[in-house]
Amino acid sequence: MFVDRVRVHLSAGNGGAGVVSFERMKGKPHGRPSGGSGGAGGDIILEAGSSITTLLTYKRHPHHRAQDGTHGEGENRQGRHGLDLALPVPLGTVVYDDEGVLIADLVAEGDRAVALRGGRGGRGNAALVAPRRRSPTICEQGEYGRQAWFTLELKLITDAALVGFPNAGKSTFISAVSAAKPKIADYPFTTLQPHLGVVSIDDREFVLCDVPGLIEGAAEGKGLGLQFLRHIERARVLVFILDPSPLQTVPVGEQLQVLENELRQYSPALLRRPRLIVVAKADLPEAASAAAAIEGASLVSAVTGLGLPAVLHRIADLVEAAGREAPEREGFLLHRPVEVAFRVRREGSTWVVEGTAARRAVAFADLTIPEAADMAASRLARLGVDRALAQAGAQIGDEVRIGDLTFEFRATEEP
Repeated sequence: MFVDRVRVHLSAGNGGAGVVSFERMKGKPHGRPSGGSGGAGGDIILEAGSSITTLLTYKRHPHHRAQDGTHGEGENRQGRHGLDLALPVPLGTVVYDDEGVLIADLVAEGDRAVALRGGRGGRGNAALVAPRRRSPTICEQGEYGRQAWFTLELKLITDAALVGFPNAGKSTFISAVSAAKPKIADYPFTTLQPHLGVVSIDDREFVLCDVPGLIEGAAEGKGLGLQFLRHIERARVLVFILDPSPLQTVPVGEQLQVLENELRQYSPALLRRPRLIVVAKADLPEAASAAAAIEGASLVSAVTGLGLPAVLHRIADLVEAAGREAPEREGFLLHRPVEVAFRVRREGSTWVVEGTAARRAVAFADLTIPEAADMAASRLARLGVDRALAQAGAQIGDEVRIGDLTFEFRATEEP
């Protein structure tokens, strides 16, 4: 089963928590701080490779999670980092976030994109020692790994693509010139999924793709066209297969115009690709006159083999020329701007402070401990959260929420 578009839910690993621990030392009630920090959670990575050719596995199993980091321990033992989860995807996979923003286009073997970063590990009390804080009795919680939905979309990478109406003879053509075995029948939309075939002619070789038939309005979602037009984007060469059969609803003289119009509506750049026009079904009485009426058209019969070797050499010529003139397409990875430290917004009667830095400032195991509460307040003041809340209109006693924690607003002077 060929699957070329899926939604997946990815979860990065959680960071482990830090711990409070002391080494007993003579003359010191607590001893020396020795609590280790937690390990970071694993990242979610998407990696393109030729070992996978469809997104079927993600259709069946859409949820994937990286490993969590482990907690720190006493005697300065650090928690183990969670293992990254590298998910293999086919060459030509495009990745969109849940807002529809293109974040990666993975076209070459080994192309990688970090979809989500794992949560940071919490610091143990040994890591919180400072000149004014010699024996901290507090530690930090680990951060939760981020979770999000992504859309994976496969655009097949091929040398040449067969473009034509349903029942134009594309499937018969590719089955005759390669080892591909698409379903062939005499009713519309026989081909329900793209088929790839490797064509060898003398000492030349190229990859050919049979794309499901297009009809007028395909670029607007009619028929199966919109679902599979994306696969034409990767092809170096377009081979238009025209059908001279009287059973075809669109006359052969108009088919090329309709197909070009659909490609133009989907992506005008497609019409600048090298092309070859082929009139199929040469065994039909109407075929020869149809080919003669179309400038530059080749006449072939996939059933009898008439004209096939010459057409395959012409396709190979165009593929080789296109490869010389156009460099290999490079992958794409969106580098997002650095996230702002925090932002303040009003939600009913509550002030909500969002942002990684703000969450980290209050990420203590127990904020009821005065030392932890004081340190969190100092961190927020240094970030400028108090000032931002006051400028936004917060009053003493207002409710402030950061992550899952709720506080009462009391402006704190920076130390």
